[in-house]
Amino acid sequence: MLKEILKNKEIILASGSPRRKQFFKDLHIPFKADVRPVNEVYPQDLKGTEITDYLAKLKAEAFNDLKANQILITSDTIVSNEGIAMGKPKDTAEAKQMIASLSGKTHSVETSVCFTTIKTQKIVHSSTKVTFKELSEEEINFYVTNYKPFDKAGGYAIQEWIGFIGITHIEGSYFNVVGLPTHLVYKILTELASA
Repeated sequence: MLKEILKNKEIILASGSPRRKQFFKDLHIPFKADVRPVNEVYPQDLKGTEITDYLAKLKAEAFNDLKANQILITSDTIVSNEGIAMGKPKDTAEAKQMIASLSGKTHSVETSVCFTTIKTQKIVHSSTKVTFKELSEEEINFYVTNYKPFDKAGGYAIQEWIGFIGITHIEGSYFNVVGLPTHLVYKILTELASA
Protein backbone atom coordinates (compact mmCIF):
# COMPACT_ATOMS: atom_id res chain seq x y z
CA MET A 1 0.00 0.00 0.00
CA LEU A 2 2.64 2.52 1.01
CA LYS A 3 4.73 1.71 -2.06
CA GLU A 4 1.91 2.97 -4.28
CA ILE A 5 1.07 6.15 -2.37
CA LEU A 6 4.75 7.02 -1.95
CA LYS A 7 5.62 6.52 -5.62
CA ASN A 8 6.34 10.24 -6.10
CA LYS A 9 8.39 10.50 -2.91
CA GLU A 10 11.93 9.43 -2.12
CA ILE A 11 12.35 8.05 1.39
CA ILE A 12 15.75 8.47 3.03
CA LEU A 13 16.35 6.27 6.06
CA ALA A 14 19.20 7.76 8.08
CA SER A 15 20.01 4.59 9.98
CA GLY A 16 22.64 1.90 9.81
CA SER A 17 20.47 -0.46 11.86
CA PRO A 18 19.79 -3.73 10.02
CA ARG A 19 16.58 -4.10 12.05
CA ARG A 20 15.20 -0.73 10.90
CA LYS A 21 16.14 -1.47 7.28
CA GLN A 22 14.33 -4.81 7.51
CA PHE A 23 11.22 -3.10 8.93
CA PHE A 24 11.12 -0.78 5.91
CA LYS A 25 11.44 -3.75 3.54
CA ASP A 26 8.70 -5.63 5.42
CA LEU A 27 6.43 -2.56 5.26
CA HIS A 28 7.04 -2.40 1.47
CA ILE A 29 8.50 1.09 1.76
CA PRO A 30 11.09 1.84 -0.95
CA PHE A 31 14.00 3.71 0.64
CA LYS A 32 17.65 4.56 0.36
CA ALA A 33 19.90 4.44 3.40
CA ASP A 34 22.11 7.46 4.09
CA VAL A 35 23.91 7.71 7.41
CA ARG A 36 25.79 10.88 8.27
CA PRO A 37 28.04 11.31 11.30
CA VAL A 38 26.46 13.06 14.29
CA ASN A 39 27.90 13.67 17.74
CA GLU A 40 25.08 12.14 19.79
CA VAL A 41 25.31 14.33 22.89
CA TYR A 42 22.20 15.64 24.63
CA PRO A 43 21.55 18.04 27.56
CA GLN A 44 21.78 16.10 30.83
CA ASP A 45 18.48 17.47 32.17
CA LEU A 46 16.48 15.59 29.50
CA LYS A 47 14.63 12.37 30.41
CA GLY A 48 13.02 9.49 28.47
CA THR A 49 11.45 10.52 25.18
CA GLU A 50 12.88 14.05 25.58
CA ILE A 51 16.29 12.45 24.93
CA THR A 52 15.19 10.42 21.92
CA ASP A 53 13.21 13.37 20.47
CA TYR A 54 16.31 15.57 20.80
CA LEU A 55 18.66 13.00 19.20
CA ALA A 56 16.28 12.13 16.35
CA LYS A 57 16.04 15.85 15.48
CA LEU A 58 19.81 16.27 15.86
CA LYS A 59 20.41 13.47 13.34
CA ALA A 60 18.13 15.29 10.86
CA GLU A 61 20.26 18.46 11.08
CA ALA A 62 23.05 16.68 9.18
CA PHE A 63 20.79 16.77 6.09
CA ASN A 64 20.60 20.34 4.78
CA ASP A 65 20.33 19.29 1.15
CA LEU A 66 16.87 17.71 0.96
CA LYS A 67 14.94 17.93 -2.30
CA ALA A 68 11.23 18.74 -2.62
CA ASN A 69 10.14 15.12 -3.09
CA GLN A 70 12.26 13.65 -0.28
CA ILE A 71 11.17 12.52 3.19
CA LEU A 72 14.01 12.01 5.66
CA ILE A 73 13.48 9.60 8.55
CA THR A 74 15.76 9.71 11.57
CA SER A 75 15.26 7.90 14.85
CA ASP A 76 16.77 7.09 18.21
CA THR A 77 16.12 4.47 20.89
CA ILE A 78 17.13 4.36 24.55
CA VAL A 79 16.35 2.14 27.50
CA SER A 80 15.24 3.98 30.65
CA ASN A 81 15.79 2.08 33.88
CA GLU A 82 14.78 3.77 37.16
CA GLY A 83 15.13 7.18 35.53
CA ILE A 84 18.58 6.46 34.08
CA ALA A 85 19.02 6.48 30.30
CA MET A 86 21.00 3.56 28.94
CA GLY A 87 22.56 3.70 25.49
CA LYS A 88 24.69 1.03 23.81
CA PRO A 89 27.29 -0.80 25.91
CA LYS A 90 30.95 -0.03 25.18
CA ASP A 91 32.24 -3.51 25.97
CA THR A 92 31.45 -6.95 27.43
CA ALA A 93 31.66 -5.80 31.03
CA GLU A 94 29.25 -2.92 30.47
CA ALA A 95 26.80 -5.14 28.54
CA LYS A 96 26.73 -7.62 31.44
CA GLN A 97 26.30 -4.81 33.98
CA MET A 98 23.43 -3.27 31.98
CA ILE A 99 21.52 -6.55 31.72
CA ALA A 100 22.12 -7.33 35.39
CA SER A 101 20.61 -3.94 36.28
CA LEU A 102 17.45 -4.83 34.28
CA SER A 103 17.12 -8.28 35.89
CA GLY A 104 13.92 -8.75 37.92
CA LYS A 105 12.63 -5.27 37.04
CA THR A 106 10.45 -3.36 34.61
CA HIS A 107 12.13 -0.77 32.40
CA SER A 108 10.93 1.31 29.48
CA VAL A 109 12.16 1.43 25.90
CA GLU A 110 11.74 4.83 24.24
CA THR A 111 11.97 5.39 20.50
CA SER A 112 11.49 8.67 18.65
CA VAL A 113 11.08 8.98 14.90
CA CYS A 114 11.56 12.30 13.12
CA PHE A 115 10.10 12.93 9.65
CA THR A 116 11.70 15.87 7.83
CA THR A 117 10.86 17.45 4.47
CA ILE A 118 11.96 20.79 3.07
CA LYS A 119 8.69 22.28 4.39
CA THR A 120 7.90 20.47 7.63
CA GLN A 121 9.25 18.40 10.47
CA LYS A 122 7.18 16.04 12.59
CA ILE A 123 8.35 13.90 15.48
CA VAL A 124 6.53 11.00 17.12
CA HIS A 125 7.61 8.70 19.91
CA SER A 126 6.60 5.46 21.54
CA SER A 127 7.29 4.03 24.99
CA THR A 128 7.06 0.32 25.85
CA LYS A 129 7.38 -1.24 29.30
CA VAL A 130 9.39 -4.47 29.44
CA THR A 131 9.74 -6.79 32.46
CA PHE A 132 12.60 -9.26 32.93
CA LYS A 133 12.60 -12.24 35.27
CA GLU A 134 15.50 -12.60 37.69
CA LEU A 135 18.35 -13.53 35.38
CA SER A 136 21.20 -15.72 36.62
CA GLU A 137 24.82 -14.69 36.13
CA GLU A 138 25.24 -17.75 33.86
CA GLU A 139 22.33 -16.65 31.65
CA ILE A 140 23.71 -13.11 31.34
CA ASN A 141 27.22 -14.38 30.56
CA PHE A 142 25.90 -16.84 27.97
CA TYR A 143 23.90 -14.15 26.20
CA VAL A 144 26.62 -11.51 26.07
CA THR A 145 29.31 -14.03 25.02
CA ASN A 146 27.22 -15.57 22.23
CA TYR A 147 25.22 -12.58 20.97
CA LYS A 148 27.61 -9.64 21.56
CA PRO A 149 24.82 -7.03 21.89
CA PHE A 150 27.06 -3.97 21.63
CA ASP A 151 24.88 -2.17 19.06
CA LYS A 152 21.74 -2.51 21.20
CA ALA A 153 20.40 0.10 23.63
CA GLY A 154 20.38 -1.41 27.12
CA GLY A 155 22.67 -4.22 25.98
CA TYR A 156 19.99 -6.61 24.73
CA ALA A 157 17.67 -7.40 21.83
CA ILE A 158 14.15 -8.61 22.65
CA GLN A 159 14.08 -10.79 19.50
CA GLU A 160 17.17 -12.75 20.61
CA TRP A 161 17.74 -15.59 23.13
CA ILE A 162 17.61 -13.31 26.18
CA GLY A 163 14.14 -12.16 25.16
CA PHE A 164 12.92 -15.72 24.64
CA ILE A 165 13.97 -16.88 28.11
CA GLY A 166 13.92 -13.70 30.15
CA ILE A 167 11.02 -11.40 29.28
CA THR A 168 7.89 -12.10 31.28
CA HIS A 169 5.72 -9.11 30.40
CA ILE A 170 5.52 -6.37 27.79
CA GLU A 171 3.17 -3.39 27.70
CA GLY A 172 3.06 -1.42 24.48
CA SER A 173 4.54 -1.95 21.01
CA TYR A 174 6.82 -4.98 20.66
CA PHE A 175 8.29 -3.59 17.44
CA ASN A 176 9.22 -0.39 19.28
CA VAL A 177 11.53 -2.50 21.47
CA VAL A 178 13.06 -4.11 18.38
CA GLY A 179 13.86 -0.59 17.20
CA LEU A 180 10.97 1.14 15.44
CA PRO A 181 7.30 1.87 16.29
CA THR A 182 6.19 0.60 12.89
CA HIS A 183 2.51 1.52 13.40
CA LEU A 184 3.50 5.19 13.82
CA VAL A 185 5.85 5.14 10.82
CA TYR A 186 3.03 3.76 8.66
CA LYS A 187 0.56 6.36 9.99
CA ILE A 188 2.83 9.40 9.47
CA LEU A 189 4.08 8.32 6.04
CA THR A 190 0.49 7.80 4.92
CA GLU A 191 -0.35 11.35 6.12
CA LEU A 192 2.74 12.88 4.47
CA ALA A 193 2.09 11.10 1.17
CA SER A 194 -1.40 12.54 0.92
CA ALA A 195 -0.42 16.04 2.10
